[in-house]
Amino acid sequence: MKIRQSLCTGCRRREVFFFRPYSGQRLCKKCFVESVEAKVRATIAKYNMLDFNDKIAVAISGGKDSLSMLHILAKMELARPKASLTAVTIDEGIKGYRDEALEIAAAECQKLGIEHHVFSFRRLFGFTLDELAEKAWKTDEKLTTCSYCGILRRRALNVAASEVGARKIATAHTLDDEVQTVLMNVFRGDLARLAKEKPVTDDVHPKLAQKVKPFCEIPEKESALYAYVKKIEFQASPCPYSSGALRNDFREIVNSMEEKHAGTKFTIFNTLERLRPALYAVVDTSQYADCVECGEPSSGGLCKVCELLKKMR
Repeated sequence: MKIRQSLCTGCRRREVFFFRPYSGQRLCKKCFVESVEAKVRATIAKYNMLDFNDKIAVAISGGKDSLSMLHILAKMELARPKASLTAVTIDEGIKGYRDEALEIAAAECQKLGIEHHVFSFRRLFGFTLDELAEKAWKTDEKLTTCSYCGILRRRALNVAASEVGARKIATAHTLDDEVQTVLMNVFRGDLARLAKEKPVTDDVHPKLAQKVKPFCEIPEKESALYAYVKKIEFQASPCPYSSGALRNDFREIVNSMEEKHAGTKFTIFNTLERLRPALYAVVDTSQYADCVECGEPSSGGLCKVCELLKKMR
């Protein structure tokens, strides 16, 4: 029997809501939601991200990606009674922006019955991101505000995981995020980061929690659409510091290529996965010791966080 073009190719009953150019699928709302959830479960299984009794710190910012991931992991949690989820949010201290996200994140966690903890830059480092940005401008520091934030957020998430007793951190990096990061590292010639940044990071230090990325094969558009269909409230406004980020240039490049050649993002992602064994053969990613200043994991004598804070002080 010939199926009408306007009917979902999944269930063949309901009207088409979403078209996937890279796969040719035409899906109704129900089948679209189920396909995203199935893809996340398949990704977790494919990369062996979670063990049955893991305690997982879920990093949520209040944005569409992290809250969509939280909802899917919470749904999966019902079938894994020995596992446990704890949501953690990093408050960078961005006036007029982070407060809204904190309220949304707290409300979604309450709705799902998930414990929620907030860790601030102020408490952990003695500065807010706003204060760091102002100091950097006065000292003519060449790093962008996004660079500071990235360095400090990674440390903050690791501390958060330790304080809530989790050995794994689930982050909502989407396929788009992963591909942009690949290209950024290629342009920088940073082979070590190319090797290290992957769906499940290596367990290289007892104080360093592993990061898992259940959304690494979910395109950002589909993550946003999932939140819309499931009526998940999220913060839509962008970070006020993001306009100067290098990542924006790579986002435009990748999106332009994807529009002309559907499937480009998956091709780049899968190519790096195939190249990874060769990268490991030429790059040593296991050199981690304790920072001489703070005692946290570091690839050198003084960790990047202490190095940055010393400059700012």
